[in-house]
Amino acid sequence: MTQFKVLVTGGAGYIGSILVEYLLQMGFRVTVIDNFMFKQNSLNHLCENKSLTIVNGDIRNPAHMTPLLRDADLIIPLAALVGAPLCNKDIVGADTTNKEAVFWMLDRISKEQHIIMPTTNSAYGTSTEICTEDSPLNPISKYAIDKVAVEEILMQRENSISYRLATVFGMSPRMRTDLLVNDLTYRAVNDGYVIIFEGHFKRNYIHVRDVCEAFLHAIYNFEDMKGNIYNVGLSSANVSKLELCEIIKKHVPNFTIVEGDIKRDPDQRNYIVSNEKLEATGWHPIYTLDDGVEELLRGYTYLKNNIHGNV
Repeated sequence: MTQFKVLVTGGAGYIGSILVEYLLQMGFRVTVIDNFMFKQNSLNHLCENKSLTIVNGDIRNPAHMTPLLRDADLIIPLAALVGAPLCNKDIVGADTTNKEAVFWMLDRISKEQHIIMPTTNSAYGTSTEICTEDSPLNPISKYAIDKVAVEEILMQRENSISYRLATVFGMSPRMRTDLLVNDLTYRAVNDGYVIIFEGHFKRNYIHVRDVCEAFLHAIYNFEDMKGNIYNVGLSSANVSKLELCEIIKKHVPNFTIVEGDIKRDPDQRNYIVSNEKLEATGWHPIYTLDDGVEELLRGYTYLKNNIHGNV
């Protein structure tokens, strides 16, 4: 397995900049393609590793992708315009990056090549039931709709795994302060208050390093896990926005939480997710929400939110 050559698209991003380090530590040869659209330097600390190749390129460009795909044993397609706000801001970019480029890739790789694809819990949209991998999908954002379309084609391949990721949190070399846990903790530190609309809405969360461990788990257990979809989240973290704020307030006691009722939250996601299927394979997350908030508080002593979001 350590002879595997891994291609990580978007490998300089929020998840990728940690995952690539993990893959190198495990002895893999890793190629990253990223367009560095956020001018991030998140791979600086890894450039000394001779097992790492970095391509400054675009996954939508066949000239960039064709030779990389030809040489890869395993592909982890992280490159995407992530989140509803960014996709709504650049609809053409979302179409070409999140969907068309992935369809192009799936049409050209061999059936022997392995893929572990991040999709999203957002596919569940709004649900009153506990969402398992067999639950009906109800995507309500362009980002989620495109991810559902990709997953449908992906799962027609035998050597594929789809990871429906919960909302990710935690510090990363390519930081994102727009993700909900990261955002609310930042507001607690820097603003001292937040106004929450429809605070009863629930969703699931997962630490960015636990996501990376989940990818490693899939690599080493690929034969047993392939051909399946898995929810990837922290089972103790199916919490509402108000409950999340109260967790943060334990660490930032002067954090004032105001529940507004005068308008509708533009983010209408509201669901509870079961992660039992993935846990049954032997994977279990390490980091709690409290761990993540404590980590973020250390990071926010120096990090200011002027370039650390997706929009």
